[in-house]
Amino acid sequence: MKTDRPDASRMAAWMALLDAHSRLTNKLDAELERDHGLSLAEYEVLLRLSASPGHRLRLNELTSHARMTKSGVSRLVGRMQQAGLLSTERCASDRRGAFAVLTEEGRAVFRRAAALHLRGVQDHFGRHLDDGEAATLRVSLERVRDALGGPNCPPVAVLEGEMVTG
Repeated sequence: MKTDRPDASRMAAWMALLDAHSRLTNKLDAELERDHGLSLAEYEVLLRLSASPGHRLRLNELTSHARMTKSGVSRLVGRMQQAGLLSTERCASDRRGAFAVLTEEGRAVFRRAAALHLRGVQDHFGRHLDDGEAATLRVSLERVRDALGGPNCPPVAVLEGEMVTG
């Protein structure tokens, strides 16, 4: 029978997902800030630019991937631009559009921070799942993500501290 409310098992899974996500992102954010002076949001921008063709994304694409408002992404991009991690370029075909472009400094900072971040993901997340659990979790979360629509992250493979589209 279809219901408008989750059963106890699904509600418990939802609450565990929220708690785990919050704790994991707080931990990863603190580690990046402590060792590299980067927030997790800044690292994610560097990751997405590193994984994008030409190391560039339209600002509206960056906003659609981020878990921030358009103005939040705009402020973040401005701070990262001032720090020399990225630049912005106007779109030739759309005068209103702009690209965020990863700079050499941004690539270097990303490469240095990637090892810490990947180690943190493994230590605080990956090591708690066996291979079957990781596969089941991935399939389950991809199904939910796909049902909700919107843009997906590009598939990435980790090679020597750099993210490369797969």
